Amino acid sequence: MPAKFVLKKIKNGEVKFNLHAANGEIILSSESYKQKSSAKRGIASVQKNCENDSRYDRRENRSKKPYFVLRAANSKIIGQSEYYSTPAMMEKGIKAVMKAGSTTAVEDLT
Repeated sequence: MPAKFVLKKIKNGEVKFNLHAANGEIILSSESYKQKSSAKRGIASVQKNCENDSRYDRRENRSKKPYFVLRAANSKIIGQSEYYSTPAMMEKGIKAVMKAGSTTAVEDLT
């Protein structure tokens, strides 16, 4: 299965997207958007920014679990990863988004 973005409605009626790697795993999740058109712009921003390493902000949560956020050129957060067990696993996650994020495949489940 190729990498793809999946658009879906969430409980409050808003829309979010997830980026799925070729193995089906979710590797990046967006914030929620009030309109589908805004979520689609978010996907376009991932496609544009995903290959630029400087757009990835490497972080730790309160439990010291590493994760990353992908930022647009205007510094707005486009998406966030899961929490990883090690920094090396987080770096693998970043590489996966760099590889999969330019996909034009979008599954619309809204």
